[in-house]
Amino acid sequence: MSKLNRRDMIRKTSAVAVAATAVPFSLPSILKAESKNDRPTIGAIGVGGQGTHDMKLASQFGDVVAICDADLAHAERFKGQMAPKADIYQDYRRLLERKDIDVIIQGTPDHWHTKINAEALLAGKDVYGEKPLTLTIEEAKLLRGIVDETGRVFQTGTQQRSDKKFQTAVELVRNGRIGELKEVWVALPYYSTKGGPFSEEKVPDTLDWDLYQGQAVEHPYNRYRCHQIYRWWYEYAGGIVTDWGNHHVDIAHWGMDCDLTGPVSVEARGLFPNAGNAEKELCYNAPDKFFSRMKYANGIDVLYYSALGDQRRYGAVEPCEPVTEEQTNWLFGIGDVPDEVKKADRNGIMFVGDQGRVFVNRGGIYGKPVDELPENPLPADAWRVRPSSDHMGNFFACHKTGDRPVASADIEARTITACHLTNLSIRLDRKLNWDPVSEQIIGDGEAAAMQSRQVRKGYEIDV
Repeated sequence: MSKLNRRDMIRKTSAVAVAATAVPFSLPSILKAESKNDRPTIGAIGVGGQGTHDMKLASQFGDVVAICDADLAHAERFKGQMAPKADIYQDYRRLLERKDIDVIIQGTPDHWHTKINAEALLAGKDVYGEKPLTLTIEEAKLLRGIVDETGRVFQTGTQQRSDKKFQTAVELVRNGRIGELKEVWVALPYYSTKGGPFSEEKVPDTLDWDLYQGQAVEHPYNRYRCHQIYRWWYEYAGGIVTDWGNHHVDIAHWGMDCDLTGPVSVEARGLFPNAGNAEKELCYNAPDKFFSRMKYANGIDVLYYSALGDQRRYGAVEPCEPVTEEQTNWLFGIGDVPDEVKKADRNGIMFVGDQGRVFVNRGGIYGKPVDELPENPLPADAWRVRPSSDHMGNFFACHKTGDRPVASADIEARTITACHLTNLSIRLDRKLNWDPVSEQIIGDGEAAAMQSRQVRKGYEIDV
């Protein structure tokens, strides 16, 4: 039996079982015992900041043979630093045509995620794709379907799924250590998006600006629309709501046992710092402060918001603006919101139960149930997360076995959908009702139409 047929057989016969079971192997034993000739070949698409970081991790497990970036300066820099023998491409389609590439590591801007991921999967590649999973709700459904159809391995770059702190928090909540779960508070940093207007500039010789824009509405080039700063424009991303949101909402869903479903209603508000600018169309257009109340069928509310005291700057932005009492009252004026939420000064996830609380973020995990763990560990028969301590390693292990990775497309499609619903509610300034079974907005034709976006001719996701 050929290697390809053997892997396909493993996927088809075990796809259902692996979703609910622990990974039945040790990562070091599978990945470190292989010879140089057994290492998978990697094609890197998008090698800016996050893409380069991902490739530093991926190069432990495979060999980079091809690099692609719409900006050839990025590709040349990466080649010089990490892959001197790799071939360079500016058009990702030429890279995907290569039969000798096993794995794609994808670190492009958000608006390119779905098209490249889908075409890579259909080309027979396994894919590690950066978060947020997609640009729209319909793209999330589409990509999940393609993963199922092809049987390929797809891992989302939500690294918190492989972090012990977040795993411990989820296990404590799912095993009743805070009693009955009542609410989850999901706080993101308050990143300023105040900036602009930005004038048209000459396109750098190394950048294919038309290609970079992809499916988005065409705009004149300026440096503040691309590379790392693209995330503050709705044309290419979803702002902080989907950027950090894909990480933190993912953990909330996991702890709620809702990572394969979604909210039944979302009501959100946002403050747009450039709304009063006479040339606002030339300014960043994503909000920097927001609040969302998401209700779930199990009776749990998720309060999802900017931590107004966790102020940060990224890119060419002005300092975070002070928030007036009037603005705060309006922003958090959806239901009964604790003052602790309104005055939050740290990002993270707070699980609130009727017998206690657990808070977790990248800095640590806190709460009485955490302090009591050394003397009162979870019993042997407790519910446990699937083991993963190395997110990239988990992906490459699954590439070898055909198992489902810990941040699979079916899970992350539900996560990013909740984030997209928050953005739609903010933009429309009204409550949205959502059917998590049919995955459709109910009773609002305008909002339902916004589950997808118009795609520029020539860049359709034609799969």
